[in-house]
Amino acid sequence: MMEKGKNISEDLRFDPEKGELSFNDIRYMLIRPETIVQFQKEVEKAMGERTSFAMSSGGYEGGSLSTSAYKEKFSLSDEEVVDFMCSMGSQLGWGRFQLVELTEDSLVVDVHNSAFAEKYGPSENAICHMIEGVLAGLGKTVLKSDVRSIEEMCVAKGDEVCRFVIKRMK
Repeated sequence: MMEKGKNISEDLRFDPEKGELSFNDIRYMLIRPETIVQFQKEVEKAMGERTSFAMSSGGYEGGSLSTSAYKEKFSLSDEEVVDFMCSMGSQLGWGRFQLVELTEDSLVVDVHNSAFAEKYGPSENAICHMIEGVLAGLGKTVLKSDVRSIEEMCVAKGDEVCRFVIKRMK
């Protein structure tokens, strides 16, 4: 099992021959948040309201794959994989993830200092779609059901924190 509180950087590996960065044999890449935010703003110009779906879909894919892989690889319980994924999100620099609530029907996570909200700037709408998608992918695995997700609060809207609520679909 993964050691509690372990820093993931201890298991990051760079293969200079391949130009590949991996964590426990799963490929990752480093990218500035401004790159993703600019991409998101261009998608907004082209797609309008469908942007949240497009951006969260990418996060959902990564969140689902990572949750399943790490749950199996480290033999994690549902609670442990939530803690692990929150720790990993923080260690990857996306912001400080804090589990607020985990029940059999819902998952609530606060993200303090979201890199997306910080670099996006002021907005009338919640904008941390990739985080929402990752947490929805996590939620589907631990709630063992299709889920509905929403970013209830967002720093870009002037809220204190970005809050994500993932609920089991009935």
